[in-house]
Amino acid sequence: MARFEKVGGLEGLILVHPKRIGDERGFFAETFRQSEFAAHGIDCQFVQSNHSLSQSKGTLRGLHFQKAPHAQAKLVQCIAGSLLDVVVDIRPGSSTFGQHASVELSAATGSQLFVPAGFAHGFCTLEDDTQIIYSVTEYYSPEAEFGLAFDDPELGIQWPFPPSDMTLSGRDRHWPGLSALKSGTAMAAVK
Repeated sequence: MARFEKVGGLEGLILVHPKRIGDERGFFAETFRQSEFAAHGIDCQFVQSNHSLSQSKGTLRGLHFQKAPHAQAKLVQCIAGSLLDVVVDIRPGSSTFGQHASVELSAATGSQLFVPAGFAHGFCTLEDDTQIIYSVTEYYSPEAEFGLAFDDPELGIQWPFPPSDMTLSGRDRHWPGLSALKSGTAMAAVK
């Protein structure tokens, strides 16, 4: 049976610690059981799973989200290496709008992070050859894809490396800041 822990003071954000059963061969862990997750407030249907490899430590991916009606909840797990996983509450009207939480995920612990819909999500790798898998509740929709500036001073995220030492895509370097989401100008431009 897994252990479920609320994290970061953001409603719905849950760290899941699957129980590992080990012996001389290694270990076995049940990483998802719908009934157990539902009993802890994670009652959703995952429709797509994704797998990502980042070859170099200091690779940052994010902060990404999909606009409604294609907003995705995610169940994230690091399966090789380690990473700093960061989420930002972008739910309109939320009392914690603009606040973020971060948690280290690693293959060594096998912990998973459940991220509800309405959060921007990103991560920075802490080791070379870090791999992440995540299941989502909505299919990937290119027209709904959007992002938030990882280095927005208003967010105050403490990344593990200075921006000049991180590897990012060009697109991830140019997402708008939180103020554009607040005003609605950034979202209106891509509708």
